[in-house]
Amino acid sequence: MRKADRRRDLVSLKFLGGVRTVTGSSHLLTTPKSRILIDAGIFYGRREEFYEINTTLAYTPSRIDALVLSHAHIDHCGNIPTLLKNGLRCRVYATSATRDLCKLMLADSGRVQEEDFGYLKKIAPRSRGRRPHPPAPKVRGPLYTQREAQRSISQFRPLHYGQHFRLTPDTMVTFLDAGHILGSSVVVLDVRLSQKYLRVGYAVDLGRKDLPMLNDPTVLTDLDYLILESTYGGRRHDPISQAKEKLRETIIRTVARNGKIIIPSFALERTQEVLYFISELLQERAIPPIRIYVDSPLASRITEVFRNNVHYMDHTVKDRLGRNDSPFDFLNLTYVRDREESKALNNDKRPMIIIAGSGMCEAGRVLHHLKNNITESRNTVLVVGYMAKDTLGRKIVERQKVVRIYGLEYELNAEVVVINGLSGHADQSDLVEYVRASSPVRKVFLVHGEEDQIHSLSEALAREQLDSYIPQKNEEVVLGLE
Repeated sequence: MRKADRRRDLVSLKFLGGVRTVTGSSHLLTTPKSRILIDAGIFYGRREEFYEINTTLAYTPSRIDALVLSHAHIDHCGNIPTLLKNGLRCRVYATSATRDLCKLMLADSGRVQEEDFGYLKKIAPRSRGRRPHPPAPKVRGPLYTQREAQRSISQFRPLHYGQHFRLTPDTMVTFLDAGHILGSSVVVLDVRLSQKYLRVGYAVDLGRKDLPMLNDPTVLTDLDYLILESTYGGRRHDPISQAKEKLRETIIRTVARNGKIIIPSFALERTQEVLYFISELLQERAIPPIRIYVDSPLASRITEVFRNNVHYMDHTVKDRLGRNDSPFDFLNLTYVRDREESKALNNDKRPMIIIAGSGMCEAGRVLHHLKNNITESRNTVLVVGYMAKDTLGRKIVERQKVVRIYGLEYELNAEVVVINGLSGHADQSDLVEYVRASSPVRKVFLVHGEEDQIHSLSEALAREQLDSYIPQKNEEVVLGLE
């Protein structure tokens, strides 16, 4: 190829976020004729860090030609309203299910930020009289409001799985099923150059085989480069079947002692998965009849999106719905919306299952259910997701004798059960197999993983003679054809 052709064919990839960490995923693909942003997730961290990182951009939003969104988790979509406030004018391309979920997730993110800002303003110290006080901490406003988040949905353009769409003058995009959450995608970007196409695959986040409700992840082939997550790059998951069995055993054991089961759960996907398994266990008569309450307005609204997007689910769910047997609507299941109805559950001493937000027990209605139930040994706290360090959820998983809720101490006498097998992320063996099935590929870029997990995956790939690279944040690499 002549030097002029090489310059004309220059394609680069810049790693903006979700690099050596599991939050704030975002990457910039620059082609000869376009600038394409892949995901725009919020970075989560301490308050000042949260604000600075999410508002300090390594590119000019108004110069972005297209934004490709893989799925609706906030660490992948949550910064879209911020970009719009800073000049982003392009379309956001995603599946229709992702758009529907983002409408709820982004609005909830804006609401939480507004409430957090209001709380900080209220507690910020003020000088009184002549007595010296330390300067008040700077109170940052929300990245965006609930209304601004809702307005951002007008930028979304839905695409179907398998649809080849001309994204920009020189780039085609194709969404395929990632098997991670409802509507999630692995993405193929085909860049037209003077001599050939350069094909880039994006599998962040990637699901597992045999997850309830979802199809297995689609393997990307004929790639030049692959961008791959590594959240569980050093771990192996328990089989899904073990999770269902552990759920069955926990319910039977707790009902036998006339107790309640409190399940802190994320509103998106995990709540629906738990409902799916409970509905199966009730159908199979593997557990006694028991009242089930979903005490999360957001989870209730998200479940409605699931009902309306059945075409994204696997044949098992479609068959069940064809028999008028919905896993989201069954006998003894109640969706709690009213706050008073939520409070009334704590006065009801009958056995029941309460699924409530938030997933890590840091906010939401689950806190009220925990403080009213964890002191009694007849009850159970059932943990079905990851609990980050220093959260109340992690302290419960560690079975600390005393935990603080709303500033008060409570003895943790309830049984604590942890089910790890429900993760929607591929583990090390899944990821290695995915790369092997996608090969030959020139290079695999490993992102979206903590340092220990990402290095473990890199070593596992090397043992299979598969080449990988771990970028630094804001590193830009040239994607060559030779």
